[in-house]
Amino acid sequence: MKTEAMLFGGVAVFFAGAAALYGVWSRDPAGTAALIVAFGMAAVIAFFCAVQYVRRGRRPQDLPDAEVADGAGPLEFFPAQSLWPLVTALGFAVLATGVVYGLWLFLIGFGVLARGALGMVFQYADR
Repeated sequence: MKTEAMLFGGVAVFFAGAAALYGVWSRDPAGTAALIVAFGMAAVIAFFCAVQYVRRGRRPQDLPDAEVADGAGPLEFFPAQSLWPLVTALGFAVLATGVVYGLWLFLIGFGVLARGALGMVFQYADR
């Protein structure tokens, strides 16, 4: 994950520099905002990869003298079933409907969506 973190970190630095130069030279707020969003997305992926590298260490794929058998075994934990994706989808549907019908429905949908997303993230946190 260290290589991936450095790769996406480089992409994030590129987009940050491009956003700064583009914003100064063009004075176009839409293009500058798009470059800033691209920087943010690359930075989030780089941060995730760096955290995974710190937490788990080097993978067999990172070692230059690794064998195929070094990567054998269970890969990850995949849950059998969960209701949180359904809650998240319902929250997003209510949130999207709230865009049309009013702020009160939007806020309810946002609350349900946030609870569903947090439920998915922390469902197996104690594992």
